[in-house]
Amino acid sequence: MSTPAAASPRRTGALLLVALLLAAASMRSPLTGVGPVLGAVSADTGLGAAAAGLLTSLPLIAFAVVSGVVPRVAGRLGVQPTVVTALVVLVAGAALRWVPGTAPLFAGTALIGVAIAVTNVLLPVVVRTAFATRLALVTSGYLVVMQLAGGAASGTAVPLSTHLPGGWRTALAVWALPALAAAVLWAPLLRAGRGGPAGARRAPVPWRSPLAWAVTAHMGAQSLVFYCLLTWLPTLLRERAGLDPVAAGWQLTLLQAAGVTASFLVPALTRGPAATRRTMVGVALVELGGIALLLAATGPDAAVPATAGVALVGLGGGAALVLALAATASRAADAAGAVALSGMAQSAGYLVAAAGPVLAGALHAATGSWAAPLVLVAVAATAQAVAARRAGADEVVRTAG
Repeated sequence: MSTPAAASPRRTGALLLVALLLAAASMRSPLTGVGPVLGAVSADTGLGAAAAGLLTSLPLIAFAVVSGVVPRVAGRLGVQPTVVTALVVLVAGAALRWVPGTAPLFAGTALIGVAIAVTNVLLPVVVRTAFATRLALVTSGYLVVMQLAGGAASGTAVPLSTHLPGGWRTALAVWALPALAAAVLWAPLLRAGRGGPAGARRAPVPWRSPLAWAVTAHMGAQSLVFYCLLTWLPTLLRERAGLDPVAAGWQLTLLQAAGVTASFLVPALTRGPAATRRTMVGVALVELGGIALLLAATGPDAAVPATAGVALVGLGGGAALVLALAATASRAADAAGAVALSGMAQSAGYLVAAAGPVLAGALHAATGSWAAPLVLVAVAATAQAVAARRAGADEVVRTAG
């Protein structure tokens, strides 16, 4: 029979795991619900296509600006206190986005982006330090929860906006509840001494490493593909394939559900460096195949090829996300190097990705067609395949630190 002293750490670890999974549920869902209701948002606020694209690019800009400074902040405050602070900021951003007006909408979205940027960088560190003996299992778990919650937010955005008071604003705000619950569970663990300072040296950011830039390019390209489709896929399918708003929203759910499936397949496909590199290139080619089907999916009979295209892009994109995150760890020489490389890849990579939704919206406005934005996404997937050949190399990034 276990003693109270032995039971307490197990209970604390279980609470931390639940809080971590709740935090993961908030890392995509406040963003993925925007695309299906973007038409209603534009109609309600008067946003044009480029401005609507900027709304979904704002979190990516925040990712780019904030990711590079997260290691420094976490070194001062501690990793877990920084995560809990980010969760509170996310809830505040969601509440601000509920306030009528375009200024609160953009300001709240920016705050949400800042909060998610922090959790993007630090949750893997929490997993690595608190669950070192179950690293693969917990990492897979939080990525799957993140993608499932993101898919659920996409699929339920239109129905919730129809049936809840406050419309689309409430439909978006409800996905801050997991972050609030995570912060409530996590805060007592900090008082119990579970969230001490980072306690590790800071490695210099490897700006001069070609391998680090390949990892960054791969991160940026796969992110651009995902966030362009996250923003515009429902609108694209309504206009090109004639889908109704609810069906188009569920296609975005399919995109992310396929990504969850791919997350489970990646470990079996990456047994060894050569297999990892082939998989990184292969999933980009799968995405290209899906984009080709989306380009061909026009007219009244487009539902089937569009669905197949969405599934292929989702499979490739889900695998690419796992591989991109794994590359920031496996291409680093040690834990401190992993934090530095992760900050670089997410900062510069998301800066590239942030341009995608805005540029796609501008291309659609200029051409009156969704063909040009889809070509943009295809170019990004091609760049992802090229970067994958170098990012998947069996090497590590060396830094002077």
